[in-house]
Amino acid sequence: MNSPKHDADDDVPVKDPVKYGELVILGYNGSLPSGDRGRRKSRFALYRRAKANGVKPSAVHILNTPQDGKAVHSRGQHSISFTLSRNQTVVVEYCHDNSTDMFQIGRSTESPIDFVVTDTSGGGKEGEDPSIAPSTISRFACRVVCERSPPYTARIYAAGFDSSKNIFLGEKATKWKNPDGHMDGLTTNGVLVMHPEGFPEDPKQGLWREISVCGDVYALRETRSGPTRGKLAEGESSALRDGSLVDLCGATLLWRTGEGLMRSPTLRHLEALRQELNASRPQCPVGLSTLAFPSLPRSHSLEERQPWVYLTCGHVHGRHDWGQRSEGVAQPREGEGSTTRRECPLCRSVGPYVPLWLGCEPAVYVDAGAPTHAFVPCGHVCSERTARYWAETPLPHGTHAFRAVCPFCSAALSTPGWTRLIFQGPID
Repeated sequence: MNSPKHDADDDVPVKDPVKYGELVILGYNGSLPSGDRGRRKSRFALYRRAKANGVKPSAVHILNTPQDGKAVHSRGQHSISFTLSRNQTVVVEYCHDNSTDMFQIGRSTESPIDFVVTDTSGGGKEGEDPSIAPSTISRFACRVVCERSPPYTARIYAAGFDSSKNIFLGEKATKWKNPDGHMDGLTTNGVLVMHPEGFPEDPKQGLWREISVCGDVYALRETRSGPTRGKLAEGESSALRDGSLVDLCGATLLWRTGEGLMRSPTLRHLEALRQELNASRPQCPVGLSTLAFPSLPRSHSLEERQPWVYLTCGHVHGRHDWGQRSEGVAQPREGEGSTTRRECPLCRSVGPYVPLWLGCEPAVYVDAGAPTHAFVPCGHVCSERTARYWAETPLPHGTHAFRAVCPFCSAALSTPGWTRLIFQGPID
């Protein structure tokens, strides 16, 4: 996981594999359901490019006629256009910056986009066709600009440059002139960021903020696409930290620094934990069969020896038909879906009964602890500290709501969002 991937889409220079970090889409548990292909994948590694492609503001033009605009754009430089009225547009030209690399993220598959991100379906419905519902992720959602020299600071900005090297904020877009005279604005659905403190050793959630097109930090608008910006968050920065979350209104990305990834568990480590758990030969108390977690990366199909759990109490069993309730399917709580209620044969508690799946995305783990806890209601298994952290981390949902979700499948979590697993050892 930590070695450079020699992938043309990541623009990895052979002689200089400096890794700035990785962006990981929450909810895919290691890979997209249809497989990672080209620029469409569940994670994107940012490496120092062979040649710097960053840009920085230079000249400012105030245009009063369409002809003025054509003259500016014909120069082929990057620019941001702020339309103030039908007769006036402010264009900020950008020039080449040798000290930074720029990476662009969005829904578009056009060439300026380095990392193609589409809407994440919640509740583990990874196979659903995202084209059925209109996407709320911008085609050119945001850009990350990394300093090419240590400490390789990565900063995030709302909006990305399109194929004509332009960012266009129309008359209806939220925009303003700052006291120092420079123009700024927000995208339609906004780019929200949360910087945690002390991630991953002792993580504490930060406040969700909105990032402007020029990289300033603001309090949230009243609603996601409201016309009025929030208050400037003075002293706060758009610089990403290890564990920062970036919400694009349809998908949430986790930023892990290169240094942070070196300290986080790897797939090999998670596989060793799986083997260690299976070696303890957990038993089904009803069928008296030995249970085993499938190998990593997991498949979507259930296996015969798959562990199942009663989410109310945490007792782990194999799949069996004991304890069906006469009332059949209960009214599900949010995020649970339609779940048959079952009675645990060990403690008689009644609740959902679901298969267990190991969390296979190493980047979301906050430690390398044993897989002792499962998220409720989806049944994804991870360490206790990882389960507690994500259950206490609300992510943006809809126009102004927040909710905690499973980082492996994006299912909305119940309260509490996790259960401690109780395995039965072998009788002999």
